[in-house]
Amino acid sequence: MSFVHPTASPISEIPADQISVQESVVIGNAGTRDLTADLYVPPPEDDLRPAIVVLHGGGWWKGASRSVRGFGELLSRAGFVCLCVSYRLSGESQWPAQIEDVKCSVRYLKACHQELGVDPDRIGVTGDSAGGHLALMAAVPSDFDGIGGHQAHSSEVKAVGAMYSPTQLRRQQSNAASTRLLGPNASDDDYRRASPICYDLTNFPPCLLIHGSEDPGVPLTQTTAFYEKLSQLGRSVELHIFSGEGHAFDRQSTTKDGMVDVADPSSVYGTTVVGLIALFFAKYLSKDHRA
Repeated sequence: MSFVHPTASPISEIPADQISVQESVVIGNAGTRDLTADLYVPPPEDDLRPAIVVLHGGGWWKGASRSVRGFGELLSRAGFVCLCVSYRLSGESQWPAQIEDVKCSVRYLKACHQELGVDPDRIGVTGDSAGGHLALMAAVPSDFDGIGGHQAHSSEVKAVGAMYSPTQLRRQQSNAASTRLLGPNASDDDYRRASPICYDLTNFPPCLLIHGSEDPGVPLTQTTAFYEKLSQLGRSVELHIFSGEGHAFDRQSTTKDGMVDVADPSSVYGTTVVGLIALFFAKYLSKDHRA
């Protein structure tokens, strides 16, 4: 566990003009519409590259792939193929549509790994807020695979990152986001099955957790409880706490009002957070770790 202050973390940079960006790529079926994602691909090299599925936040009811554009841009420049997914929102489809789309995204990378230059055995997933919740859910032993496509392939991931993410959903009058996600008639068991901390985490993959110590939207205890459970099971887990910071602190700007993209030069924490993520996945998606 570490407490982090805003510093610029160096990211191994491939020039931006060498990154191939493809927007709104159809990667599967999302109910009655296409499941689309933005794809960031570094230049080809002799070895297949690791890949990261990147999931946006927004309380499961707003946001899209463009919300995490900066993560795609910066992580691809660090050598990862990045797939930023526009999963179904809660206003479009209730749970478990969202996690089904995430798992389909992983299967897409495996099904198309040759043309994308991706090592199918080195795929991770990360997200912020609601996206981090989905990233954690992608690694638990659930039956939420869905039928979005590429069913011949596994949706297993080898490493997970989550930033200021809920790990246990609760039925609360004040939490309209989880009610929208699960529906007004959801049972206690439905809430449990949508909560990553409620699963058997004995075989959970390496996990990176990032949170602000003063988060009013998703309390730090949501992350520390998950960290403690993984630690007690002897799993590989890192926790980085940003002292004094609230929710979505990585979107703060030194010069602008409101939130900015993490790739914005004015972002206080952008390179710090992306640097932590890049270092984590470089370690746990490496060939040496796989072996």
